[in-house]
Amino acid sequence: MSLVRHVKLRVPACAARPGPAIGQALGPLGINMAEFCKQFNDKTESLGYEKETPLTVQLNALSDRTFTFDVRSPPTSFLIKKAAGIDSGPNSPNADEPVGFITPEAVYEIAKVKNADGHRWHLPLEGVALSVIGTARSMGIQVRESEDDKVVEEEAATDAAADGSADDGGKKKKGKKGKKKK
Repeated sequence: MSLVRHVKLRVPACAARPGPAIGQALGPLGINMAEFCKQFNDKTESLGYEKETPLTVQLNALSDRTFTFDVRSPPTSFLIKKAAGIDSGPNSPNADEPVGFITPEAVYEIAKVKNADGHRWHLPLEGVALSVIGTARSMGIQVRESEDDKVVEEEAATDAAADGSADDGGKKKKGKKGKKKK
């Protein structure tokens, strides 16, 4: 009984069915797809995942046609979209025109979910949170306290422009002082 191959799959929680997506990965290894689906659905139901949540599965196929598998957390992008309340990301992300926002608290909760995976035991929660922020930024989603923050910033910029003053408190910017050459 030796390891034949590692297979990485993306399977919906509590809804795995023997079909082409799973069959193409498990068929050549001689693994019983129906047995995998039954075990996977039972395990994800006991872990408390919502139905149809995409989960990553690391499956180890053994030489005697048995298998072991490890269920990992949903993809970070799925969790960010769920927290932002959007169905899909933008076609072309733009930092100037974000499609949504999430709060730092949501980033922290997502980081806790991602950090619970066994293969991330050595990473500090702060590092995982920074990774979540980077993923959100690449998806065109901003991280900020509330949706009102942008409105407040825009009003302040509009008021400053109307007053003719800048954010520097009315002070003029000084140029660099040059050093005299000897």
